[in-house]
Amino acid sequence: MSELEAKLPQKRYFRQRAHANPFSDHQLVYPAKPSEMDWTKHYPQFYPVKEGEVQKRVEFADIGCGYGGLLMALSTLYPDNLSVGMEIRTKVQNYVFERIKAMRIQEPGSYQNISIMRMNAMKFLPNFFEKGQLKKIFFLFPDPHFKQRKHKARIISQTLLAEYAFTLAVGGILYTITDVKDLHLWMAKHLDEHPLFKRLTDEECEQDPVTEHVRTATEEGKKVARNEGDKFLACYVRIEDPLQV
Repeated sequence: MSELEAKLPQKRYFRQRAHANPFSDHQLVYPAKPSEMDWTKHYPQFYPVKEGEVQKRVEFADIGCGYGGLLMALSTLYPDNLSVGMEIRTKVQNYVFERIKAMRIQEPGSYQNISIMRMNAMKFLPNFFEKGQLKKIFFLFPDPHFKQRKHKARIISQTLLAEYAFTLAVGGILYTITDVKDLHLWMAKHLDEHPLFKRLTDEECEQDPVTEHVRTATEEGKKVARNEGDKFLACYVRIEDPLQV
């Protein structure tokens, strides 16, 4: 690998507006179903599976992963799990892709368990993940869509929660955090009302080793901290379907 490829990308060359319209046609490439997804380019160390080994599957998903701060933390915190970030903004996705590629070169054998794709999770999440495949799904500092007529574009809704519940394993955790209290209350309300999610107590959240990174690893989280703003965290566990128990 060249010295240029091993150099970390500079964020200033990949700046883009803070959010994108999830209802726009972004000309995305996605599989018709999870079994048709080729993960080889994302995790070349694990795909295709070597003889005698069990095929790893992606178990953590960071939705709207931004500049990849949480992904980097997940790579070292959970070295045996594959994590993927989904980001709809082209330049931001390119930055994270180049960042991961450079880190893999700088530290051989490391950061092989994380990757990113340009994707709209609001439309295509079930195209990538089987039922109960994910163990953790993150929604960190999502677009608040302040105007009431824009609330339908929020990443947490009753309709979308059905898809998140489908892809999340029983016992898996859904994480939300925002600096916008109104959005926090919105997300908590919809999750509280959903029969397949149960809110964790503050103590249970704090015992989770990833919680500190949820607060601090992302660019947005760091910006809120610099401005001494509030961060509203809520974590939910996926529970058994009460109608199938």
